Order: sequence, then C-alpha cells, then structure tokens
Amino acid sequence: MVHRHEHDDSTLYPAYAGRLSGGPIPKNRMPDDESAPESVYRLIHDELLLDGSSRLNLATFVTTWMEPQAQLLMAEAFDKNMIDKDEYPQTAEIERRCVNIVADLFHAPVDGDAIGVSTIGSSEAVMLGGLAMKWRWRQRREAAGLPTDRPNLVLGSNVQVVWEKFCRYWDVEPRYVPVSHDRFVVAPDDVMARVDENTIGVIPILGTTYTGEFEPIKEIHDRVVAWNTEHGADVPLHVDAASGGFVAPFLHPDLEWDFRLPQVKSINVSGHKYGLTYPGVGFVVWRSADELPEDLVFHVNYLGGDMPTFTLNFSRPGNQIVGQYYNFVRLGRDGYRRIMERLRDVAHRLADRIGAMDAFELVSDGTDIPVLAFRTSEFAPFTVFHVSDELRKSGWQVPAYTMPADATDVAVLRVVVREGFTFDLADLLAETLEKAVRHLTEYPPDGFSPQAGFSHT
Repeated sequence: MVHRHEHDDSTLYPAYAGRLSGGPIPKNRMPDDESAPESVYRLIHDELLLDGSSRLNLATFVTTWMEPQAQLLMAEAFDKNMIDKDEYPQTAEIERRCVNIVADLFHAPVDGDAIGVSTIGSSEAVMLGGLAMKWRWRQRREAAGLPTDRPNLVLGSNVQVVWEKFCRYWDVEPRYVPVSHDRFVVAPDDVMARVDENTIGVIPILGTTYTGEFEPIKEIHDRVVAWNTEHGADVPLHVDAASGGFVAPFLHPDLEWDFRLPQVKSINVSGHKYGLTYPGVGFVVWRSADELPEDLVFHVNYLGGDMPTFTLNFSRPGNQIVGQYYNFVRLGRDGYRRIMERLRDVAHRLADRIGAMDAFELVSDGTDIPVLAFRTSEFAPFTVFHVSDELRKSGWQVPAYTMPADATDVAVLRVVVREGFTFDLADLLAETLEKAVRHLTEYPPDGFSPQAGFSHT
C-alpha cells in the first residue's frame, strides 16, 4: 500500500494505568525521548490485537504455523544478511541446497546444468523469470536482425497481479487470455490465438489464485511446441507454480507440468505457501544456464570475494531460507506427501459440507490444490459479500471477490486450507456458514426479498 504523510499531532497513550510509562507518544513522528522497552512492547502488542487471527484468515495462501524448532532456527538467523555470502558461507550453502532440492523436485534434467535462485517470494521470482524471457527473446531477435520494440507475454486474465506489474514495469504487452462463466482457467485454443513472433513467453498456472485449479499445462506446451516447429521459433513456457509447485509433486506425481516438458524453460514457486515456511521465501529455477542471460547477472566484490547476484532485492535476512531447509530435511518427500494428503482431505470434507447447502454451488473442491471456491445459488436472497461479512463477525476471514475478465459478473468465496486448519476447524467453519445462511435468509439484506421455496438447510 502507498501511505500518505500525515502532519497531525495525534498521539498514543501507553496502557495499564501508570504501571508502565504513561506519557503520550507521537504517532506519525519520532518521539523526542526514549521509552522503557516493556512499555513499548506492551503498547505495540496490544495495538496488534486488533488484527484478525492469522489462523482464521482463509484468504491467505501464506503459511501461518511452523514447528517451534523451526521458529527457533529462524530467530537465530534474523541478523544474517543473506546477500553476504562470503561472511555467512553456511547460510549460502543452505540456500544452494534448497535451490537444488527444488530443481530436483521439478525434474530438472540430471545431465543438464539447471540453475536457480531463492527470492523474497514468488513476486520477485516472477520478475526474474520474466526478465530472463525478455532478454532471451531480445537476443534472438537481435541475432536475426529483427526489431525488438514490441515484446508481448501471453497469460490468462486469471494471473496474480505480479504478472501485470511485470508487464507494466518492463514495457511488455500483456495479451490476456479470457476465462468464461463455466471455465475459470485458460483454453489452449485461446492461448495460441495470441502467440506470435514477438511473444517472449507463455505463462500457464499450476494452481490459480482465483479457484486453485490447474491449467492444462501439457496441452498448452504441446501446442506451443507445434507452433514453434511450424514457425521456426523458440517461444518458451514459464510455469507459475507459486501455489501448486509444492503440492503437485506429492498429490499428482504423474502429472506432467514441469521440466519433464522440454519447452518449460523456467518455474517459480513460493516456499511460504505450500512449502510450509513463514513469509517470505520463493524460488525461480531455469532448466539450463543458457536460459538465464549472463547480462542479467551482476558480480560484486565489496562484500568480500566475487559474488554473482541476480535479484531485485539486495539485502534480506537468512532466516526464511533456514526455515525452508528445516522443512525439507524434517519432512522429506513422505512428510510433505502426508501433509498434502491431509490438507486435501480437509478441503474435500469442507467442500462436501458446503456442497450440501442449498445456498451454495461449488466452483472447485480442493482436488488440484487444497483450495476451494464456491458461489451463492441462483435463488439465494444474499450475495457472497454478505456471507463474507457475516463470517467476519465470528472471526473468520473468507474473501469474496469477482472473477477476472469475461466472467466479472461471477462472484465467489474462497477457502485456502493450510497446515493448522484441521478437520475440527473445517466443521466449525461449516457450522458458522450454516448460521450465516439462516440469518441472511431470515433477514435478507436491503434490496433482497425472501425467495419462495428457498431453503437454508
């Protein structure tokens, strides 16, 4: 968010009736004097009580629970700047191992030279992957003596906003593939209708933000390969696996979406989503070093030694990568599989409860990733936005929003099932939903009237 500078003289008052420091503290400028650490802790701690509970925030994909041992390791690494690889060689080594684990998980060629970096999250990873595609496209065009002033990127209207940012920030034309009222992922025919010689890449999604569904990545891949063969081109695929990259290998191991498909040149994934690590950590991996232009890699020596770097952000704490490595070592493939299976089962149980309510229609049921989306039925005397408001009164944060272009008149609620969201919590949410439906049916919002024959059971 962009914050406006406030010039007012409003103040904060430490609490507890004089047990701690009691003087006012300016809100929007630095105070003149010091305060006792206990007072400042209590003041900020109490103000943060007004935030919603992160565990009941079913809007976020971001991890909200980790084991205490992981939290301890992460706390011990807060003060380590990950960019200082010469000063913190073991943290750098742990980062290297994590990148290798991710590349292996995504079936990077064993006889190749896959390369990757860790990032603050998938947003930075997307920017890096997009830049590599643009640079590679420009190099090919320049070598062929062709113009390089009109790059475009083919992506669904259902992409996460970071892809829109990439296109705007880096002067790339976004060619959005629409969804429809009965299909909230892209269709391969619609994708290929937008590909041409100026396309720097095609972006299928493994787990969309809107519904959690997988796009038909292999079919899109095969169509792009055929187009490349026909036109003597080399349009790549970059798979946005921010949400599904740590789910598909365990729930859908036979699904071909990753480097098993030869034209998939790069993949991004969020460690702080289903990688089960606190924010923010992500990764971007390229199938070979050739896919990452050397012009994008900088070498610095003022931290000691030669350090190649390809990041948008420079300094960042090493604790996230340490937490991610803890998960990889602690859980292993079997542990991740068991967790993802349990999350899927919780999602299915909640989907069954919601699907049995006359008030709702399921859009997705958590089969691809543990995310389900649902909308109100045709005759419900309320909208998803009214339901979201009712749930918030009980502490639940369930987002309501409209779908992307060509389906903007469809509005849904979405539940992200994360570790820590148990069967019991799913049942409690379902019961709260039923209460919300009963209340909204008996007392329809302004502009609505009770529908004949509508049942809230």
